[in-house]
This record gives sequence, structure tokens and C-alpha cells, in this order.
Amino acid sequence: MHLTFQYLDSPLPMAPIFSLFLAFLMVSSSDAQGPPSPGYSPSSGVRTVNFDRVFRSLWGPQHQRRDQDSLTIWLDKTSGSGFKSLQPYRSGYFGVAMKLQPGYTAGIITSFYLSNNEEHPGNHDEIDIEFLGTTPDQLYTLQTNVYIRGSGDGNIIGREMKFHLWFDPTQNYHNYAALWTPTEIIFFVDDIPIRRYVKKRDVTYPTRPMWVYGSIWDASSWATDNGRYKVDYNYQPFVGKYTNFKISGCTADGLGSCRPPSVSPSGSGSLTQQQLSAMNWVQRNYLVYDYCQDPKRDHGQTPEC
Repeated sequence: MHLTFQYLDSPLPMAPIFSLFLAFLMVSSSDAQGPPSPGYSPSSGVRTVNFDRVFRSLWGPQHQRRDQDSLTIWLDKTSGSGFKSLQPYRSGYFGVAMKLQPGYTAGIITSFYLSNNEEHPGNHDEIDIEFLGTTPDQLYTLQTNVYIRGSGDGNIIGREMKFHLWFDPTQNYHNYAALWTPTEIIFFVDDIPIRRYVKKRDVTYPTRPMWVYGSIWDASSWATDNGRYKVDYNYQPFVGKYTNFKISGCTADGLGSCRPPSVSPSGSGSLTQQQLSAMNWVQRNYLVYDYCQDPKRDHGQTPEC
């Protein structure tokens, strides 16, 4: 926060100026304290799962290290690394605690997401939690995204909303999650909802089963400042750390009566007013990109906007 003071040519009463200054400091201090409590933690109703019971290594196994129920994966100039769930899901709560690498990480994606790309190549669905690498003088960007039958015509239609965070994600583990239900997708950071994507019509909502993935990889062509900054392997290895895996979902071949966990304590399936207030605070203070507000986008392809 930078404050600039100017001398005034004509004298003004000091009391009103001082009052405005105090009000400014109070608002700034309130924002600096972090988001208001959402009043409920959806993750509290989801058990932590053993990695080996839910996931397997997908690629780059030589770049994975297990320590009890924690997983470290890394990228160097020879390979990145990724993991995948043993079975697909058609809804559920999918969460993990992650800790990111500090310093120069431009061009690198560290992610936790759902996808059916291997099942439907070129025409897939995704629900993404992706950290876009950065330079030491800039903040990490958390990108949330939703694909629906994503790139069948070669034109990938993303629905990105990007955030900065109210903490440093390289200092400690923080929890990131997506709740996917038949009617909405809600993204969480430390149980605070940051984005709600509502089903408005069938063609704008993912309904086909998806697997859960995590990965770290070189995305130099687009990840940081639209590809301006590339991966610099002089800083390798680039490390992503995962722990506290929380999965509670309806599997693709499970009972039709299965229901995903509730987002609210009432079990009503909708965010409470307190949760909405917390989400609005995050979007007001930390949202840095919204695809619906981008004038360069063809919103005929995203009718939900």
C-alpha cells in the first residue's frame, strides 16, 4: 500500500481530511486481515484418503517421491510428472493441500484437476485448478477453468477465472478443492468459495465422467504473461508438493442414488449467505481475470455469460 500526501494551496479543515484518512486505513486494514469466515467448511465432512488407494502414477514416476501420504513431484529439463485417479467420477468433492515452489517458476503449471481427455481426446471436459508459474517480483496466479466438450473443432473454449491469493502459497500448505454436482461447480481455497459455475443449459455444463489428475509440466507457450516468460531450467528442479487428499465422489459405475457432499451445513446444496459474502469478498479483492468480462472473447461461444 502506497500513500501519497500533497500540500494544498488553500487551507482546508483538518478534521474531515483526517477522518477520511482514518476511514481509508480501516478499510485497508480490514482487507489485509483476509477473507471473512464462510461459516462452514465442506472439507470437514470429507475424509482424507490414502494416495495409493485412490491414485496411481501416470507419467514421470522417476520424478515422484512419497512420504507417507504426502507426494512431491518435480519438473526438470528431462521430464515433468503426473498422477491419476484409479477410477472416474460423475460428481463429488475433490480436494488437496498444495505447497508451491518460490522464486522463478515462469512457464510452469502445477495443477489438480478433473478431465476425460484420455477417454474423449479432442472433445473432452475439464474442471481445473491450476497455478500459473511466475517471476520473483510477481504473484502466483490461481486459474480456475471449465471445459465442456472442449476442443472438438480445434478451438479450445475455456471459461477461465483467475485469482491472486491473500497469502503466499509457497510458505505453507493450503487446501484447494472443487465440488462438482449435477447443478453447479464450486471452487474453494481453504474452504472459502471463490467461484461458482452454475448449470444454465446442458451444452454449457460437464456431465460425462472424469478422472482426477495432478501434474507439473512445462507450459512456456502460454502460462506466464501469455508466454512472454518461459521456463528457465537454470532454476530446476521445479517442485510441487501435495498432501491431505480428500475425495468423496460418485463413481461412474456407482449407484444412481449417490449424491455428492453438500456445500452447506443445511444439506440444501446451495451456498449460504455467509458463504456468498466470503466469495464476493474474494472476487472483489483478488479476481484478476473473468472470461465473461473479456471484450476480446467471442461470447457467442459462452452463452452462460
